[in-house]
Amino acid sequence: MNGEGNSGPVFADPITADILLSVNGDERPITVDTRETLLDTLREHLDLIGAKKGCDHGQCGACTVLVDGRRVKSCLTLTVTVDDREITTVEGLAVDGALHPMQAAFVERDAFQCGYCTPGQLCSAVAMVREVADGWPSAVTADVSGPAALDDDEIRERMSGNLCRCGAYVNIVAAIKQVGS
Repeated sequence: MNGEGNSGPVFADPITADILLSVNGDERPITVDTRETLLDTLREHLDLIGAKKGCDHGQCGACTVLVDGRRVKSCLTLTVTVDDREITTVEGLAVDGALHPMQAAFVERDAFQCGYCTPGQLCSAVAMVREVADGWPSAVTADVSGPAALDDDEIRERMSGNLCRCGAYVNIVAAIKQVGS
């Protein structure tokens, strides 16, 4: 109760912050509510609608974007935490109108059906290939003393945070293997 009867809860005024977002190579000064997620900022304020709100709990990966080259679930990331960091969305993967090699492989391998999860799958796959190249092991990496072999099991493990409700996994794995090999 708010002390004035049963008229409902009273919410505090939002606390805002002025920050500088670097998104897909463009610097964007913006004022955000400190409680706002990066996903909401991208979609509602910057008109970058590639990242999708799937579960809004960080479980499906549809909202995956890159922050300083690392994959993050933008539905769980507060916008104020990425002030002055480099954010790449699916819209920023292509360069000068040419598809990123991962995007081209997804098209060539028919690695999508409805396409809802595809932006998150692409961002995650791009970062995952870089993680392998940098020597980061996963739970299924057989030999942690060197780079992991990018086989089907390794790709599936590393992409396990990105769900595809249509079941295009076989083609997603083939597309990633094509680029990562």
